[in-house]
Amino acid sequence: MSDTAFRFDKAERSLMERLFEPPAVGRMSPVAKVVAYSLLVFWAIFVIFPIYWVVITAFKDAAAVNQGPFYIPFVDFQPNLDAWRVHISSDPYCDVYAIGRQFVLYAYNSVAFILSPVVSIQPMEPQICKLYLAFSNSLVIGIAATALCVTIGSMAAYALARVQYKPKFGNVVVFVVLTLLMIVATSYAGIPWYFSAAVALALFFLLARAFGKHFKASLSNGDILFWMISQRILPPIVVIIPVYMMFQSVGLLDTHLGLIIIYAVANLPIVVWLMHDFFASLPIELEESAQLDGCTRFGIFWEIVLPLTRPGLAATTLLTLILNWNEYLFAVFLSTSKAQTMPIMVAAKNAGEKGILWWEMCAVIVVMIIPVIIMAIILQRFISKGVLMGAVKG
Repeated sequence: MSDTAFRFDKAERSLMERLFEPPAVGRMSPVAKVVAYSLLVFWAIFVIFPIYWVVITAFKDAAAVNQGPFYIPFVDFQPNLDAWRVHISSDPYCDVYAIGRQFVLYAYNSVAFILSPVVSIQPMEPQICKLYLAFSNSLVIGIAATALCVTIGSMAAYALARVQYKPKFGNVVVFVVLTLLMIVATSYAGIPWYFSAAVALALFFLLARAFGKHFKASLSNGDILFWMISQRILPPIVVIIPVYMMFQSVGLLDTHLGLIIIYAVANLPIVVWLMHDFFASLPIELEESAQLDGCTRFGIFWEIVLPLTRPGLAATTLLTLILNWNEYLFAVFLSTSKAQTMPIMVAAKNAGEKGILWWEMCAVIVVMIIPVIIMAIILQRFISKGVLMGAVKG
């Protein structure tokens, strides 16, 4: 083979070779670099433009919106705060003093909740800024539901990935039947829910001990995992009436706790399904080595598994937070005034008597998307890392 077949010196390369061939290993050719960066810039503009449009619309007035489109502030139109003043001037309780007083009261009640019953929780005043109330409700409910959902869902996903379960199908049927009887006894017979739940749980253990060994058919981890994700396939509108009646019976309507529970339960299958794949992809040799060193199952989960799956945990947390933050159906049915969230306020602006006032609605949307953007920025460095970076060597 002649030496002319290989030309490593740039001076010996032709123009086409310099344009279309990479100059070194691990680098892109000039043409490929221009094409790649052009596509990335186009996609970035395509993704960011709707957010940019919402932000600039929040600083327009009726004339700028109706006579538009205007794209560049201070060039096409003069920005103003009319949309923001409407939310403040139309609500007599949106002054700085009222919002500050409520913020202090929220902080006090958060500490009092931990120290209760030593410290009593002060009742929140009903006359507060609607925008502040909706934002604080969404913040508390969204973060609490996400934390609860990710905590329980990640532990359940790890158990399904590492522990083999073989529950008897007959025991599952007995549990479902007793649960239905408990609901009927609570809803129609007027029996307190805690009493009927205790009786049903005791009967389940007795029947499982007495007849469980006679059941032959059993389930596997795959059946449990499919059953969990099937709960997400079910449309939420199908279960909203039974959930409403159940929450009405136990006094959880229009409460933060009620929305936290229903949000966590609704998104739990997604967390289990996503985290199961991350846990199953980890090499089991790491956990076996830790077990030989005397580490407990929970210690392995906390000290080894969770740090290695931090990127997946961050992505799952962000997705769950977005789903909880934007949830509308459960909030509109299960809350009336005290626990209303931001999506309900946006919908109220959309269905106002004056029609759709885009500039006012965009002001609320800007406030609504800020926490999600902040959370995405915080979790970005975890999402971009590899799952097993530096975990296994050699």
